[in-house]
Amino acid sequence: MLGLYTARTVAMTAMPQLVSLFNAVGGGAAALVAIEEYLSRSSGDIPLDTTVFVVLDIVIGAITFTGSLVASGKLMGLSFTPSRPVQVPGGRLVTIGLAAIVVLGSVYLFVGNESPAVMLLILAAALVFGVTMTLPIGGADMPVVISLLNSFTGTAVAMAGFVLNNVVLIIAGALVGASGAILTKLMADAMNRSVMNIMIGGFGGGDAAAGATAGAGGSVRELGVDDAAIQLAYAQNVIVVPGYGLAVAQAQHAVRELAELLEDRGVDVKYAIHPVAGRMPGHMNVLLAEANIPYPQLREMEDINPDFERADVALVIGANDVTNPAARRPGSPVSGMPILDVDRARNIIVIKRSMGRGYAGIDNELYTNEKTGMLFADAREGLANLVAAVKAL
Repeated sequence: MLGLYTARTVAMTAMPQLVSLFNAVGGGAAALVAIEEYLSRSSGDIPLDTTVFVVLDIVIGAITFTGSLVASGKLMGLSFTPSRPVQVPGGRLVTIGLAAIVVLGSVYLFVGNESPAVMLLILAAALVFGVTMTLPIGGADMPVVISLLNSFTGTAVAMAGFVLNNVVLIIAGALVGASGAILTKLMADAMNRSVMNIMIGGFGGGDAAAGATAGAGGSVRELGVDDAAIQLAYAQNVIVVPGYGLAVAQAQHAVRELAELLEDRGVDVKYAIHPVAGRMPGHMNVLLAEANIPYPQLREMEDINPDFERADVALVIGANDVTNPAARRPGSPVSGMPILDVDRARNIIVIKRSMGRGYAGIDNELYTNEKTGMLFADAREGLANLVAAVKAL
């Protein structure tokens, strides 16, 4: 009942954190099943194949448990799990040491020895490894990490199925594991990076990453509501770029109202959807569908990017890293990440509460583009003001 209540009441913007917590519960439960099964067997009654599955279940489940808790904390912005990458002192040596404990302990058990103490030592090493694996990864990569940990959860459940000889658990766990792995690969591809690169800590990095961006200086031009309304109302083609800021403000209904006003004036309005806009794949699609925005107007990145050069106005609402032109330049923490080509529109309006950085922890060069006007406001408030200003024209 608690899970049902939580899932029904959680805000859409907090869904990744909730998914991560569910991953932790699933992985921890699977590990506990294996531990209980191992401890309940009498001496000499555990065959090798069962021992293998028990060890795999404990290792994968324990890593998932602590890793998911850290990932959820990073997305929540908790003080002890900050969004920026946190380097563990002697991180590589610690990781090697933990891996050695797991491998040597597993070999000791696989050769026929039975030792609850060794099994618990493997459990402790895996729990610590989950923390040391996730802490150095930045907040921008957390959605991918959560997807990977979701795959781990399914795999741990499948291992528990083998331990208990339960076909339902094996099938259900395999389905979750496979689908999570596929989603992880798709998300990594959307950022033009490998899963291994993400796991060893790529971009996503708070203050440490900020210094890696060069050439982001320049002046910011602030735009008034009336000037922004005039640009939008007298344009022929407008592309709306929604991001996490729109989701936080729950501004999807306000953007639909603005779009309908513009369409009544003969403006062609489209929506540019980046694969990882927000905090999970499909985040923007779900929010905009909730506001009954026609699905054909939602255009994926590959389809919409050629249209930016013909757009009179690109309206960016709370999107940050996915619009940063620094991704096209080598040496930036987001180098190589596919972005929406917003800077190629004739005029750019950005609705944003402040000049704060996104989860990649770097300045967005789009904001200092000479074509960009910054409308500083909460997304819903800013859109409401634009709607009123367009109506007054």
